[in-house]
Amino acid sequence: MTSRVESQAEHDTTAVPAIVLGSAKLGLLEAILVLLFSLASRFLDGFVETIVCALILAIGVAAVTILPGLWTRALTIEGIAGAAGIGLGAAGVFLLIDVTVLQNIGTYTNRWHEIGGGSNWWYHPVWWMVGTFLPWMGSWILANQTARNGRPAVLTALVTTLFLTAVVGALAILLGFPGAGWTLGTFAVAVLPALALATILSAVGKRRS
Repeated sequence: MTSRVESQAEHDTTAVPAIVLGSAKLGLLEAILVLLFSLASRFLDGFVETIVCALILAIGVAAVTILPGLWTRALTIEGIAGAAGIGLGAAGVFLLIDVTVLQNIGTYTNRWHEIGGGSNWWYHPVWWMVGTFLPWMGSWILANQTARNGRPAVLTALVTTLFLTAVVGALAILLGFPGAGWTLGTFAVAVLPALALATILSAVGKRRS
């Protein structure tokens, strides 16, 4: 009983200062990656642009998905919720940087404006939702891994999600899902259902407390 309590104490670190600090760090990282992505979109073309933007996007998705769960050492719903809270706070930090800096220094291309009907504000609601969903699912995966093996397996989580993203994206294209194509955007969207599937798979074989 004592060892169980001690084990629990090592996880689910969700003190408010830790959540605020995590939100600030992750939000700043998101802003840096968005800046790099926007610069790559502006100054690169063709295959090189696709590769560089895909790499930046992959780093960003991996960071937002995994870091909050590692910072809270998620094991139960407490740590999972704390990680989602970091994601939500980080979205707020990023959007503050976005409206005060990024939208005013001319980094976004005309394509960015065209997607949003001439406005840079179109993606803000999406950012809040996705920025919370990714760490919620990611921390859930890490918690399931910890419950099963005693520790999280970050590489396994990332590889599984990447594989399922490729599968979901390819199926969407082959089945003629509206708007789906062999583009970076399609596979960026495919991350969302893929991550949900990876979370379900991560629960298989988990030890029940």
